[in-house]
Amino acid sequence: MSRVTVALFVGLVLGVTAAFGTFGSFVIVAVFGAIGLVVGLVLDGRLDVQGVLGRSTEKR
Repeated sequence: MSRVTVALFVGLVLGVTAAFGTFGSFVIVAVFGAIGLVVGLVLDGRLDVQGVLGRSTEKR
């Protein structure tokens, strides 16, 4: 299992733990899952945070 998958599951579990119940809970779980996915992508090296934020380390 890749780090992305593990991070996604961790985010989903945290979301379920944080809120269990209504539609608002579903939204919270989806947000935590997305956060977990992004963290996993960064840790796996598939997502460059500086590239997403528009900041570059290159000198012009």
